[in-house]
Amino acid sequence: MSFNILEMHIPVLQKEVIEYLDPKPNENFIDATFGFGGHSKEILKRNAPRGKVLGIELDPAIIKCLTPDVKHHKRLILVNDSYSNLKEIVEKYNFRPINGILFDLGMSSWHLEKSGRGFSFQKDEPLDMRYNSLLLRSSRPIRKRRKERRLREKGLRAGEILNKFPEKEIERILREYGQERFAKKIAKKIIEERKAKPIQTTFQLVEIVKRAIPKRYQNQRIHPATRTFQALRIAVNDELENLRKALSQTLEVLKRGGRIVIISFHSLEDRIVKNFFRENSRKNILKVLTKKPITPSREEIQKNLRSRGAKLRAAIKL
Repeated sequence: MSFNILEMHIPVLQKEVIEYLDPKPNENFIDATFGFGGHSKEILKRNAPRGKVLGIELDPAIIKCLTPDVKHHKRLILVNDSYSNLKEIVEKYNFRPINGILFDLGMSSWHLEKSGRGFSFQKDEPLDMRYNSLLLRSSRPIRKRRKERRLREKGLRAGEILNKFPEKEIERILREYGQERFAKKIAKKIIEERKAKPIQTTFQLVEIVKRAIPKRYQNQRIHPATRTFQALRIAVNDELENLRKALSQTLEVLKRGGRIVIISFHSLEDRIVKNFFRENSRKNILKVLTKKPITPSREEIQKNLRSRGAKLRAAIKL
């Protein structure tokens, strides 16, 4: 079954991505977060006739949804894997030289609207939240608890965090990954609720969050469950640790003069990227091209509301 690419994912900061990646004929690029291929499509227009794109997509369901003209493009190598395995993938496909690498860390609209995995608090769905629902091995077990480690090895679901993790660990996840000011209250309410019955759906979780926080905070601009959902998604997919792993590998595979362009959507990711660029700039390994992050124009936000939190940073390998 195929879905319209533009309907599912409008590429964020498309013009700026192309400006900073600066693709030229016959150059090779990695799109580490391929999604529905919006950014790659533009790169392939500019690196013809022999330039290639190595597209990495974690979710096999998204790959199945791609239209044939995208999936079978003769200059595209499409891989179902995690960008945390960047160096291994490059070596497996002997993909060199690499002139640029793009990371668009934003969650696909498809995951919110079509996946049925509980990413959206606006739909009543099972609490899964895995990007790859077939299997996802986390690189880092939470603490040293054997039960939690076994859950991660099987492919941790959001519902398993809510129903099986201790209160303190749930509180830590909400505070650290969601920057949730009411993490303690929400974690306590989760424990109370799961004693009565398992927490299995998104709407159950939304109601728990609403009952846990003071009423005066329930009608803010941001939905009261936003940070809780963000925190669980990051924990399930080990997003921050995988980003750190991938960034260190970019320096190993990128050729001298190659460019790194990264779009992030929340402060935790942006801080990791900023610090990575800053640290390697001090070592004269990278030259940072964006003194401040590039953000979408008012016109782009009006056309694509989900672009509003995007921040683009770029650097060149010296």
